[in-house]
Amino acid sequence: MSKVLYIKANVKPEGASRTFRISDNFVGQYKELNPSDEIITLDLYKEGIGFLTEEGITLHAPAPGEGKDHPILKYAYQFAEADKYIIAAPLWNLSFPAILKAYIDYICVTGITFKYTAEGPVGLCQGKKAVHIVARGGGGYSEGPLAAYEMGDRYLRTILGFLGITDFTTISAEKLDVIGEDVEVIVKNAIETAKEKAKNF
Repeated sequence: MSKVLYIKANVKPEGASRTFRISDNFVGQYKELNPSDEIITLDLYKEGIGFLTEEGITLHAPAPGEGKDHPILKYAYQFAEADKYIIAAPLWNLSFPAILKAYIDYICVTGITFKYTAEGPVGLCQGKKAVHIVARGGGGYSEGPLAAYEMGDRYLRTILGFLGITDFTTISAEKLDVIGEDVEVIVKNAIETAKEKAKNF
């Protein structure tokens, strides 16, 4: 049995997020195919994730098991204990919502999700897999000239790789705010792709 952490980062109300339309379908398909797996949903806005404070910085490198119930460290332990990660976060201003970066600052903790060695830092989340599901409004950022401007998916791939997670997949719906595009068709195609990808996640 696998433990799956479903991380949601969008402040839009229920039913309004195109990202969540896709990610919820991914999760639904995954549940159907893996009924014994545990799926933990972590909605960052509902959770009220804040920016890391001075106190939070001093908590890094805790003793083993220390602070599992701490309001900040608990997120790093939760992340480390998961086997798979579903990150649903739209493209905002060429990246992702700031609350997701705040959360990443919470989970990057020495001794929990990575460690320092004589050869440099080593991720402690190796052998796990992640998928980033993203809706992008202004254009096609997967390839072509706009690809250089896309920094959200690129950052997630890099920071998760730092933690040892190299099995990383992106599912995107693009050009959703471009005049003349059939938004519903784009979203439905992304949903079908998500359902297909869920079969091997």
